Amino acid sequence: MKADAERLLWQLDEDEDSAALGEPKWHALWTRSHFEQIVHDQLQAKNFEMFLPKINIWSRRGGLRCLTQVPLFPGYLFLRRAVDKQSYNEICKTRGLVRILGERWDRLASIPEKEIEGIKKVLDSRLHAVPHAYVREGQRVRISRGPLKDVEGMLLKIKPEKGLFVVSVDLLQRSVAVEIDCTLIVAA
Repeated sequence: MKADAERLLWQLDEDEDSAALGEPKWHALWTRSHFEQIVHDQLQAKNFEMFLPKINIWSRRGGLRCLTQVPLFPGYLFLRRAVDKQSYNEICKTRGLVRILGERWDRLASIPEKEIEGIKKVLDSRLHAVPHAYVREGQRVRISRGPLKDVEGMLLKIKPEKGLFVVSVDLLQRSVAVEIDCTLIVAA
């Protein structure tokens, strides 16, 4: 009986170790209002791989217009890690964090790598990106050339030569949109 209990404990430890050594995945972190940067900085200081997408917007402060950076998805940021019980507890201690999206520590919701890469490419392209309502319907397309090459998303036509290209994060039901030349797209 004692040998069975020791073997079971050994197996549980092994399962936790294999989760820690597993494939890192992107997870969404939900934060308190305006705490995205604080949570990002705390976890990055603990050597977690973080991604906080930001866009530039014009705002008026003290009667002057100034360009300021704001989170693309207010209240959310992203963490890439194979999360085990110990790292989950460490993440949850972060000031300003509400929770990691998912059912439990061992059943966290993950975001596909291609969705995060798509958001990164849109932001790196330096095209004017704006938050956009989440789109379920529409034509799925892939950009064939230019700064957004190989990014997949939805196309919403506005004019014959220009279109609104939308890249979405399904888990958050949030999207970012950028105006593109419709000659750059192919069906995905």
